[in-house]
Amino acid sequence: MAFKTLDEFLGDSLDLPVKCTDGEVRTFHIEGPSAENGLLVEKLMETGLKLAADPDAEPDSAALDDLAELNLYEAALGDTFPKLRENLDWPRFRHVALTAVIWISQGLDAAETYWNAGGDPSQAGPANREQRRASSRAAKSTPKPGSRSGTSSRPATVRARKAAQT
Repeated sequence: MAFKTLDEFLGDSLDLPVKCTDGEVRTFHIEGPSAENGLLVEKLMETGLKLAADPDAEPDSAALDDLAELNLYEAALGDTFPKLRENLDWPRFRHVALTAVIWISQGLDAAETYWNAGGDPSQAGPANREQRRASSRAAKSTPKPGSRSGTSSRPATVRARKAAQT
């Protein structure tokens, strides 16, 4: 087996349809970031997740200094940043930018889930909960395996009849 060319399966851009301030729906093409910006976005996301999990933790000052030098959204959006600022209101701009950040740091599936949930994690939750419940119901309805010793006992109804006859 040979390695496929990376471009055959790696999505290196994101196309997001958005309603602009003029009412027109446009698709914005976001190129993958440079390696430097991608690493910065991932480092900032990691720092943010650590701080969210432990508010008393000491933040990574190097990552935060990098943030001061290069805006997170600019790093994630690249050349599309000025076009988005010009054509979108803040909620839409922020949603596009955070989708790009998630795409860079967590992958296409996570970005698509975030996008389609409107940025509200609770909107993605019910489907996952329903899937968990369905698999739980299936597990509960699966019959338990019989004896593994190779022997079997007579069904209870046969035993009950025999006991009643004696």
